[in-house]
Amino acid sequence: MTIKPLFDRIVIKEVENATKTSSGLVLPDSAQEKPQMAKVLAVGPGGTVDGKEVVMQIKVGDIVLYNKYAGSDFKLDGEEVTILKQSDVLAIVEK
Repeated sequence: MTIKPLFDRIVIKEVENATKTSSGLVLPDSAQEKPQMAKVLAVGPGGTVDGKEVVMQIKVGDIVLYNKYAGSDFKLDGEEVTILKQSDVLAIVEK
């Protein structure tokens, strides 16, 4: 399934969290925090949002850090994705 976000929205998929600590302890799912790093799967075109012109600064394939409780979660083709506004992204991670 292809998804095309509207306006200033982006579609992201969370990057896998480490399940072990640096000392080798295995963390159960209940002890792990929701990751705040994700890969961008789709980007809207931008445009006028609430009377302001929005230029998209994020592109498909970027790894981003985003607000902890931002966006809405959906299941598409068996995968968990989140749709959020570009303004909920805090930074682009460069390697």
